[in-house]
Amino acid sequence: MIRTGIFGVLTCFVALACAFGVPGQAVRSVQSGQLVHGLWVWKSAEVLGATRGAEGLRDFCGAQGINEVYVSVSARSEAGEERDLVHLIGILHRAKVHVEALLSSADADEAGKHRDTLLEHVRGIVEFNRRHPGERFDGIHLDVEPQQRPENKGPGNLRFVPGLAEVFQAVRGVAEPAGMTVNADIQNKLLKGDLAERKMLLMSVPRVTLMMYELSSPADGESAEQKADKAVRASQKFLEMAYDGLNERNVAEMAIALRTPDYGSLLPQMLKTLDEANRANPHYLGWARHSYNDVLQAEH
Repeated sequence: MIRTGIFGVLTCFVALACAFGVPGQAVRSVQSGQLVHGLWVWKSAEVLGATRGAEGLRDFCGAQGINEVYVSVSARSEAGEERDLVHLIGILHRAKVHVEALLSSADADEAGKHRDTLLEHVRGIVEFNRRHPGERFDGIHLDVEPQQRPENKGPGNLRFVPGLAEVFQAVRGVAEPAGMTVNADIQNKLLKGDLAERKMLLMSVPRVTLMMYELSSPADGESAEQKADKAVRASQKFLEMAYDGLNERNVAEMAIALRTPDYGSLLPQMLKTLDEANRANPHYLGWARHSYNDVLQAEH
């Protein structure tokens, strides 16, 4: 009788976890100790609307060793492409690929309507997961870029950092109780702040992805070895800058992102070099490549 009662309680708990997203229930395709190999996918409605669009993305991930995908989801398009998103998440999960909803804003660092809009979008992803417990987003990937606004441009202009940290924490407050990870794109400008600013930023979110762009170009005349050496030295410099003086336990881990326009067909080689050079660094999370859309464009 007691064993029957316990089984009933456990059954109810599992059902509730699937329905409401108890933390820990989301698929964790990137296992502890495994380096992240991420990929941005913009204009997801267009990508997934193509013939075998989702299957093509899955096959590309398998061929390139990608275990994490950031799929753009706009508030306007989410309802229209829900079926395609469900299909994509299902086949990527079966391929052991972690899937994050990529949400963008240039103004959400400011309290008020822009931040409220982003948080409402995060809640929309939580609701999506409740409707589709078998094909849930594993996390939220934030592309919040206040540095794009004119008042925030210029070296050393980091007055937006407190607001950026606040919105990261606010998103965590919605996403983490629903069992989702949170990852945020950052620019190297943010790593040039003082210790207090870096601590504020890197303790506001568990994972960040540094967009390490414009180091090289396909036409710069440098050899593959020279490009790789430059990328390695820059990655190690930025890792050192980010964590200098930070000894706290709950500081974010960092992935390093490179993009197709800087390296062309050499990009996979550059990414592999980043892993080889940095895997021993406890703060190094892995790499990410920008973007799948560049790959599709090159194919056409």
